Amino acid sequence: MSYDVEKPDEQWRAELTPAEYQVLRQAGTEPAFRGEYTDTTTKGVYSCRACGAELFTSTEKFESHCGWPSFYDPKDSDAVELIEDRSHGMVRTEVRCARCGSHLGHVFEGEGYPTPTDQRYCINSISLRLTPES
Repeated sequence: MSYDVEKPDEQWRAELTPAEYQVLRQAGTEPAFRGEYTDTTTKGVYSCRACGAELFTSTEKFESHCGWPSFYDPKDSDAVELIEDRSHGMVRTEVRCARCGSHLGHVFEGEGYPTPTDQRYCINSISLRLTPES
């Protein structure tokens, strides 16, 4: 897959903290209930921490009590890329930034949350940067 923002691995390692690199570039997961934005209700836009692409807004964020920030829809449908993930003995849908390919989290469907899409984009806080509304 080709992305608008592509950098050599050494550059990603230099620009990101070890924890950011582990999640964004190696598809890791931050510990549940520890992320910076898990319970945030600040209004604003959530962008990719690796490249700055706008991904989600506070309007689509909801309380899922799953331990990570949850959104029922991305800001724009082409802001994220969905990829089948068969790791860890299960089939899930990985969510990546469509601009740089960084791992954001996973999306789940049919869990019964009272949201317009019945989807839960379960996103690592460390993959995001919130810009509050001014």
